[in-house]
Amino acid sequence: MMTMDTIRSQNTRTALMSLEAAAASARGGFACLFSTSDEYESALISERRAQGRYGQTRKHWPIALFVVCLLVVAGSVLFLR
Repeated sequence: MMTMDTIRSQNTRTALMSLEAAAASARGGFACLFSTSDEYESALISERRAQGRYGQTRKHWPIALFVVCLLVVAGSVLFLR
């Protein structure tokens, strides 16, 4: 036959184990997948690139810049003549 102290002791242990399990679960919810902010930023950029948010890179900018510079030089020569 179980005494009142034994029942109370079992209930206390059960409650304590339940509380410890809940605390471990709560700590796990706050865990971060990334150890540094650089890892997070890298993963974020990779994911956004995969989604196509950044679009295609422009490869014709150097040519356009060269043409604009030529026009500025030609305009300066004609203006200062």
